[in-house]
Amino acid sequence: MPTIDPQLDVLLQLMAGSGNPPMHEQTPEEARRGFRVLTVDLRDPAAVPEVASVEDVTVPGGAGDLAARVYRPAADGPLPTVAFFHGGGFVIGDLDTHDLTCRTIATLCDAVVVSVDYRLAPEHPFPAAVDDALAAARWVSDSLADLGGDDRIAVAGDSAGGNLSAVVAQAFRDEDRPLSAQLLVYPVTDMGGSYPSHTENAEGYFLDRPTMDWFGAQYVGDPSALGDPRLSPLHGRLDGLAPAVVVTAELDPLRDDGNAYARALADAGVPVEHRTFPGLIHGFVDMGRHSTAAQAAVEETCALFRTMLHGGAGR
Repeated sequence: MPTIDPQLDVLLQLMAGSGNPPMHEQTPEEARRGFRVLTVDLRDPAAVPEVASVEDVTVPGGAGDLAARVYRPAADGPLPTVAFFHGGGFVIGDLDTHDLTCRTIATLCDAVVVSVDYRLAPEHPFPAAVDDALAAARWVSDSLADLGGDDRIAVAGDSAGGNLSAVVAQAFRDEDRPLSAQLLVYPVTDMGGSYPSHTENAEGYFLDRPTMDWFGAQYVGDPSALGDPRLSPLHGRLDGLAPAVVVTAELDPLRDDGNAYARALADAGVPVEHRTFPGLIHGFVDMGRHSTAAQAAVEETCALFRTMLHGGAGR
């Protein structure tokens, strides 16, 4: 029987006692507000990593300009540039909810991070988020001299953002736009798949199965699209992709989904650094202030990604 990290268990008990209804029983607007309370309002500003500068910009999207945020670390350049896509089931999340994650990647990986505020479902169902991610990433690729200073570009994201990062990596391979690396944190890679972790971790570990199904219903208007590689990158062509760091959590319903993608990448000849962190749950990248184990996992993840960005595996 797996054991949850004790510090995360305390956090989950506090959340369970909040009296708030489960996310899948809320409206998208309510879920967005609740997620911001958890990730933004309850954050200790003293725990946020300092960066040299933070700049709000606009970038092209699939149907107009998008808000974005550029994080520059206090490191000597030229630096690699990372296009970052936030998680949240394609329904919740924004630039502010993932501010801590972007600052952490910028500081621990010595990279410029461009966080993209792509359109959310259900107002903008699939493929709106994909179209936005591709357009924004292409702009980043064309703007490296202004953003990072050299030709190194990578993609990164957690959960839904990991899905978008994987999709962008496949598109960039097909467009002959070289990527230095991709960071996929507990990514969604097979929207129509069925894996043991969906049942083993169906409830009690922050992200539960009913909420996963709720996210999917908001994002995917047509179930026949589930095999589309832009929705389920596990079904795409994987050879020739950029080196990848893929990390998953033992007690996450998406654990086996991410693990399957890591194995498939390796089988296709892609250099992969894959970790499944014991005792951790979905969302751990934003839980380092609550859990020593989560913080250690974040630091190990960033160390692996930094190595790829700065001339390690695959270069």
